Parts: sequence; C-alpha cells; structure tokens
Amino acid sequence: MRVVIAGGHGKIALLLERLLAERGDQPVGLVRNPDHEADVRATGAEAVLCDLERASAGEVAEILVGAGAVVFAAGAGAGSGAARKYTVDQGASVLLADAAERAGVPRFVQISSMGAGSPPRPGTDEVWAAYITAKTAAEEDLRSRALNWTILRPGRLTDEPGSGLVTLADPPLPRGEVPREDVAAVIAALLDTPETRHRVLELIGGGVPVDQAIRLLVFR
Repeated sequence: MRVVIAGGHGKIALLLERLLAERGDQPVGLVRNPDHEADVRATGAEAVLCDLERASAGEVAEILVGAGAVVFAAGAGAGSGAARKYTVDQGASVLLADAAERAGVPRFVQISSMGAGSPPRPGTDEVWAAYITAKTAAEEDLRSRALNWTILRPGRLTDEPGSGLVTLADPPLPRGEVPREDVAAVIAALLDTPETRHRVLELIGGGVPVDQAIRLLVFR
C-alpha cells in the first residue's frame, strides 16, 4: 500500500517509513527542506518536496492520488512559537485532510497528543497552550469528515528503544511516556486495522504487545 506521511523527516515518521518499507509497503515522506530528502530515502521511502504551510489542497491532492492511506506526523517542533502551532499542527492537518478527500484516499491516521480534546490547564505556558489548542482544533476538523480516520494521542515521547509493549485505549489514560519506536509500530498496526476507524486512542508504555493491544480494541 502506498502511504503518504506528512512531516516525513520527523523522528516518528522516519521510524514509520523504515518499518513500512521493510514490510513491503510504499511509504512516501513529504518534506519541505531539500536537505532532508536523503534521510527519507535512506529509510526505503520516496521523498517528495511539499511545504504544507504554502501548498494548496489541489497541489497536495496530486501527490496523494493512488495512496491507500495518509499519516499526519507533522509538527512545528521544539523551539517554534505559538503562531506555527496553528499553521502546522492545525493548518497543515486540515490541508492534508482536504487533499485526502479530493484525491479519494480513504484512510487517515492523525498523530495528536495527550492533553488534546480539552482546554489547556490554567497556568500552562503560552506555546504549549497554543499547541494543545491547535491539536484539539485539528482533531475536531478531522472528526467532522467522512474519511476513515483514527486519531492517536501518544504520551510524552522518548527516544528509548521500543519494547513493543504498550497501553492503548480510549481516553482517558493516565499521563505516561512512550518510545517513538513503539508509536511508529502502533501506527503501522492501525493502518492494517480499518476496524479502528472513527476512534480516538491514547497511547503510553505498558505490558501488552502491539498486535494484541489492537485486537483488544477491536474485539472486546
């Protein structure tokens, strides 16, 4: 399956691209910086230049034609101000969903964040508050669409090696952390499980193998 990943040079995206390529899928990483193309190709994925803060929905739809799924893994990143939380974490997700509808791509997996879906807590830093507000708006937009969407809210991300053991459930889960490698594995499993459509899921480390965690969601 051809899977287009927005934010293709992000840490989770690079892990996901390698995982999908190794199992025989055709991952495509969207990047806005030409210097990042080689890193994406090194995973076995195709790299496509596309700046989601500047592109039109029609331009992105042309890239998505023929894809079986898209994954929104983009983010403004550490060090960015509040304004870019809205243009990337919210605006780029809305743009990608518009393009997916135009291109007839049915499956959309959105990486969100624990804390989204509720107002920022009192006293929250301005930039973090903007991030949570933008993620919440992006979720609300996606939930209004007829796409077969799944929203995944990971806990605090780490670069520790993945264990393959997680806690994956409908919200709310207690606050926790999760390796990016395990997040990538869960996304790959969600792409294989259309029965998880129209679900908002939270993810932290745990004691259940990824495949079993997905089955428990679907068949409980």
